[in-house]
Amino acid sequence: MKRRINSMLLSGFSGLVSLLWLIPLVWLCTTAFTPPEYSMHLLPHTMPSLSNFKYVLDIIPFWRYFINTVEIVILTFGIQFITVSMAAYALGAMRFRGEKIMFLLIFIQLTIPNDVLILANYKTLAAMRLTDTKLGIMLPYLGSAFGTFLVRQSFKTIPVSLSEAARIDGCSTWSIIWRIYVPCSKPAFVSMGLMSVSYHWNNYLWPMVVTSSVENRPLTVGLAIFAKSKESGTQWFYVCAATLMIIAPLVIGFFIFQRKFINSFISSGIK
Repeated sequence: MKRRINSMLLSGFSGLVSLLWLIPLVWLCTTAFTPPEYSMHLLPHTMPSLSNFKYVLDIIPFWRYFINTVEIVILTFGIQFITVSMAAYALGAMRFRGEKIMFLLIFIQLTIPNDVLILANYKTLAAMRLTDTKLGIMLPYLGSAFGTFLVRQSFKTIPVSLSEAARIDGCSTWSIIWRIYVPCSKPAFVSMGLMSVSYHWNNYLWPMVVTSSVENRPLTVGLAIFAKSKESGTQWFYVCAATLMIIAPLVIGFFIFQRKFINSFISSGIK
């Protein structure tokens, strides 16, 4: 009986905390669909309207920002998939001198915030004449310490006998990676992909520093410029509408893939 009461109290507390976390999202959605001539409230008090979204699409080049963001996210993860797979195989399935030191250096990178390296990265890109380019936004993230650590842990759980049998059959190292290790580590790659996509979709500071033209700005930077512009002023209705359009793909994707997202972390091989 006592255990049941504790479980009910814990469930009630968790539900309350969840509701508190939902309040900003509910306010955002309500405000986005509220016509500007009305006051803002947490709960709807007028008929929903799409006028705010129409205004945003008319004022800012939303679809240009959206395409830029999709290109950056997909290309970054695509290259990370290749670099992380090779690095994880080297650290998780091969034995070489300095292996532990190399893994330690990669692990240390997890403790270094990306924002600390902004000045050094910007100077490097300026010397390479890659500022205000999509490649400049992606370049510092084409390798992932988190992804390498995550996938390495999964690779280490794969029996060595599989790769030895494949090598006896004449498979090269490249074939072993892509035909054995990568297919057997799908949960780890799903976890890495979800984290990479969400991070680069929402990344703001680095793209803001390195870009200066509409042709290369992602959604986050475009929204920030719109929020500070004279057109939007203090009209939070328009800002909320633009914000909702930015976060909608991630929110929808999370609700669709939330079970796979949780299961991928459970079975990713992190011990």
